[in-house]
Amino acid sequence: MRGAHVLLRQTSDEAIERKGENTMTTVNEQSIRLDSARAGTAPATWGQRAIWGVVTRLGDDAPRYNLPIDLPVSPPRPVSRVLADLTELLLLHDSLHTRFLPAGVDGLEQVVDGSGELPVQIRSCAPEQAPAVSAALLGELAGRAFDHEREWPLRVGLVECEGLVHRLVLAASHAGMDYWGQGRMVRDLQLIEAGATAESLRADRPALQPLEAAEVQASPLGRRRDEAARRYWCEQLTVGPRKMFPNPAAPGLAADPARRFPNALLRSPALAVAVTRVAEELGVSDSALLLGAAAHQLARMSGSGDAVFQVVVSNRFQPSAAAAVSTVAQEALFLLTDADRDFRDAVRRTRSVAFSSFRHAGYDKWALEREVAVMAERGEAADHSCWWNDTRDPGTGPFDTVERPRAALGELIGRTELSWPTEFPARVNVSVAVDVLTAPGALDLAMTADPAVITREGMEQFLRGVERLVVGEAIALGEV
Repeated sequence: MRGAHVLLRQTSDEAIERKGENTMTTVNEQSIRLDSARAGTAPATWGQRAIWGVVTRLGDDAPRYNLPIDLPVSPPRPVSRVLADLTELLLLHDSLHTRFLPAGVDGLEQVVDGSGELPVQIRSCAPEQAPAVSAALLGELAGRAFDHEREWPLRVGLVECEGLVHRLVLAASHAGMDYWGQGRMVRDLQLIEAGATAESLRADRPALQPLEAAEVQASPLGRRRDEAARRYWCEQLTVGPRKMFPNPAAPGLAADPARRFPNALLRSPALAVAVTRVAEELGVSDSALLLGAAAHQLARMSGSGDAVFQVVVSNRFQPSAAAAVSTVAQEALFLLTDADRDFRDAVRRTRSVAFSSFRHAGYDKWALEREVAVMAERGEAADHSCWWNDTRDPGTGPFDTVERPRAALGELIGRTELSWPTEFPARVNVSVAVDVLTAPGALDLAMTADPAVITREGMEQFLRGVERLVVGEAIALGEV
């Protein structure tokens, strides 16, 4: 094992009681020690600064932004083998052994440690208890905020049964990686488990490291990109609607900081099938189709005519960026005028508008926020409180798990499920936030909204409206 040692830290036995059952679990802590990894210090990247600023402002609510992973280990392996694989993963990606230090009033440094220890929590139990023990361990690791000044942005847990690891639990800080980085990390770990090493993967597919990204962003080229992106944002905000929802549902509720934002989940097998068929017909990607459908539905429901979304963009258009396990994603400002008029027209125009906005999705967010605040004080900034995040990323293994249903659309539409999983604390500058997710045999649309702006009935109307637009178009084109 190059550049690392596995250290035994402590061992104890304890009985853990869950849901009325006594589960005897052995608790063991080990750690991986790095001693010859890459190291360095540089200003934080634009992506790191953006998400670090968000997470640190959340306080006690910060764990909600942690990225949890619970994976089966198949076939089961010895602890030493799993820890060796994780060591290679740490050596491959600098972001996994990076801390963040505030620097003055408006600065943030990334510190890549060349040496240090990563704790590993191990729970030993009977094989039939592994899923429950794994779920509890994931809750423990992902349920508390990261101390970014002292802690690396990754926590590791193993569930061991009869001497072999059956489940791997990982909890990552969003400041260390975005969702696409999380998927890349899992895929790289699978390659390592199959025999690859950090050295071979770096040679075959070099990944952009955060220190390298910071160097590019500080260069004259990087500064020009930053200035151009912020200029594009400000120009679009100048022409966009000042209020997306001129007639809010309960305007008096907006002054209550304790209000809760409902979260709805639409699970649609029909949408998983229809989106591909309609996208092919209209000559756009399925991502553009869904964004265009959402913009059309938003514009019609709000009565504003235009639609403005902050769209989360992966910013992984270059091969080295696509291989990065870091926080690269940022928001683009997407403004679609006259989005309420014609569905097909809205979708077709979404492609070109999105392309222009996505080109300007890399920038110094802290500097942009200062500029937008001045515009807002003057009444010159459009409402940009609606968010869109298509989290799907083909080729990332367990994060691309859609199984296309074989039934006809007319039958599938009856299988749609709408649930209300949870509520969230009030979010700053958020009226509507929609995530596109994959699910076995379905496509999920998850929506969180400010009850002062839109009711639960309005949320259901929006989600079912997007589904109806796409599925109805597919049915009109003929069965798929």
